[in-house]
Amino acid sequence: MSPTASVTILMPCLNEAETLAVCVRKARAAIDATGLPGEVLVADNGSTDGSQAIAEAEGARVLPVPVRGYGAALIAGIENAQGKYILMGDADDSYDFSHLSRFVSKLDEGYDLVMGNRFQGGILNHAMPPLHRYLGNPVLSFIGRLFFRVPTGDFHCGLRAFRADKMRSLGLRTTGMEFASEMVVRSALTGFRIGEVPTTLQPDGRSRAPHLRTWRDGWRHLQFLLMYSPRWLFFYPGVFLMFLGLVLSLWLLPAERQVGNLHLDVDTLVYALFALMIGVHMSVFAVSARVFGAQQGFLPPSSPAKAKLIEMVNPTNGLLAGVVFLLLGLSVAVYAVLEWKLTGFGTLTATRMLRFTLPSATALMLGVEAIFASFFIGLLQIKHR
Repeated sequence: MSPTASVTILMPCLNEAETLAVCVRKARAAIDATGLPGEVLVADNGSTDGSQAIAEAEGARVLPVPVRGYGAALIAGIENAQGKYILMGDADDSYDFSHLSRFVSKLDEGYDLVMGNRFQGGILNHAMPPLHRYLGNPVLSFIGRLFFRVPTGDFHCGLRAFRADKMRSLGLRTTGMEFASEMVVRSALTGFRIGEVPTTLQPDGRSRAPHLRTWRDGWRHLQFLLMYSPRWLFFYPGVFLMFLGLVLSLWLLPAERQVGNLHLDVDTLVYALFALMIGVHMSVFAVSARVFGAQQGFLPPSSPAKAKLIEMVNPTNGLLAGVVFLLLGLSVAVYAVLEWKLTGFGTLTATRMLRFTLPSATALMLGVEAIFASFFIGLLQIKHR
């Protein structure tokens, strides 16, 4: 095997003795059909059923990976693969490695990552649980397209190919099942050219249950998608709540409002101001997460326009904005006290005074938020080696 091999078929493996031999044979036949030099690399995650010996007997190279996890096995395999192109697929005989040429053709066209699409190629009966087929995969694929504009209809297909050097440059980190999402998300955020080809899925050949756990791993994938998109997790909901809370507050401040049979008064005003404050908090989280993600390398650097906006969130500007809100809140509070004085500091009409005290308290809280949030974000933006 030359160190300049063109194709590596990479299989993560944990106790796949039942199906590993046939998978390696099919993978070798697929490489031979392309006419390209290649290898089959099995990243073994600590199998105890003799999978290592089976793989070696079938002509595969076995890479021991002591760190447990689907992602850990694939990361090690990607780092040690000898091929220019890598096709990864499970060792459970559910994927068709003979489709290798489809992926190679796309990579030759200049794509950096090529996803398989099982919904286009065909899913055989009992190959995918109905919950995965009709809910989990479509929902997560839709979220992936919405959040990251990934042009694929099968976000979690396990059969995918990529340029080895490009994938190594991403520095992928997750060690569990969410690695499949990280690969696609980081590729999209970095600007890799992503394509897809149809492929098939058949029932796997194992007698044991799969390693995948529907609800646990589905939640981990969704959690990962949300954490890698501060815009959708924090910013968009925050802006919506800010706008909604501000509009409702301004509408309810002058007087009670009636909509049909509904009478909206200061009780509704409390919730409107609450929505405004929550929206502000979420927006602060959005900026903080964006800065931290870029600093740590999880997210790409911001565009020049966004970077200038983020740079405006600094202690100086935050202090100025905070002082303005504090003065506004204190001014309204003083006015409320003067109103109280006119009654001889006696009993007040609660609904009338709450229209002063609630906005005053909100402005004071916004002032404190602006000052300390700007210092926190400024701390995240400190340049360091």
